[in-house]
Amino acid sequence: MTEAAAQRDTTATTARHPAPAQSGAVQSGAGQSSAAQSGAGQPSTVARPKPTPGPTSVARSESALPQGPAAGRQPTESAERRRWRAWRQERAEAVSAPYGPLSVTGTHWLADSPDGYLPDVPGRWTEDGEELVLRAVTQDQVAVAGQPLDGEARLGPEHGPLDARVTSGDRHLVVLRREGLWAVRVFDPDAVARRTFAGIDAFDYAEQWAVPAAYRAFDTGRTVQVANADGTARGLGLTGEVVFTVDGVQYALAAGTEGDGSLWIVLADGTSGRAKDAGGSYPFRFLHPGTPAPDGTLTLDFNRALLPPCAFAGHFLCPFPPPGNTLPFPLTAGERNLLTAG
Repeated sequence: MTEAAAQRDTTATTARHPAPAQSGAVQSGAGQSSAAQSGAGQPSTVARPKPTPGPTSVARSESALPQGPAAGRQPTESAERRRWRAWRQERAEAVSAPYGPLSVTGTHWLADSPDGYLPDVPGRWTEDGEELVLRAVTQDQVAVAGQPLDGEARLGPEHGPLDARVTSGDRHLVVLRREGLWAVRVFDPDAVARRTFAGIDAFDYAEQWAVPAAYRAFDTGRTVQVANADGTARGLGLTGEVVFTVDGVQYALAAGTEGDGSLWIVLADGTSGRAKDAGGSYPFRFLHPGTPAPDGTLTLDFNRALLPPCAFAGHFLCPFPPPGNTLPFPLTAGERNLLTAG
């Protein structure tokens, strides 16, 4: 369901928060309100988990990872925290890779260029039924499957930059098709965003944010219309809900299912859209809690809530959280915001 995984670009229709439920009662993250367009949830009087850890950041080197208290005060760390630290480093390396999300410099829709000439993209691109046709001459310096193109090439949709057949120098030109519309997405290793990347700000690891949960599949899958980062409403497929408890109160988050059976959640909370000095985070985040056990049980590790692709480049179509997926308390766990140098 994510941008990297399939045909769907990768928040939220945030809403008015209901009064806190009684212990044992299930409540969704939020109701409906005009706050939806900002993606920011508002804290409620729901009891907040303790302690509330502070932020950390991760850059490209291990030295930038959160190190915790001095060795004399904390001689050891848990296996879970070590795995989280390794995951943080892997995330920083993935987003700043030569063809990671920070390298995206444009997504050009053919519908916006009827003549077939896309901004800062060589060649002429036109659609022909189920194929995209690229016409170029030697002077365009375009290659298809590693061979210089002087003529015509017929292309189909691609999954990502590593699958791209078309290159222009170091740039990878990825063919996309979304809702019947064709586009070309440009990945440039020399993108400014990649060169100025300084890390990913995150809340510190806290064991209490890894909570037991249960997945309850809907009788039938459903599609809800949610706003996307580009302002357009699109369908978001949901297959069930994940139920968990915080401070004696149960909550439910709607989830979708990936092709491999793992779950995917788009959520917001009481930190969403708030300023950094106010303890805030990006307007919405993603969570991939894995595949439920046969009985539906799983662990929601909110420490691994991550920024969506559109936090790194404005050329991705990220869905906002569906109604009910805004938690009415500050979720002080997971990634917070992109850090840049200068």
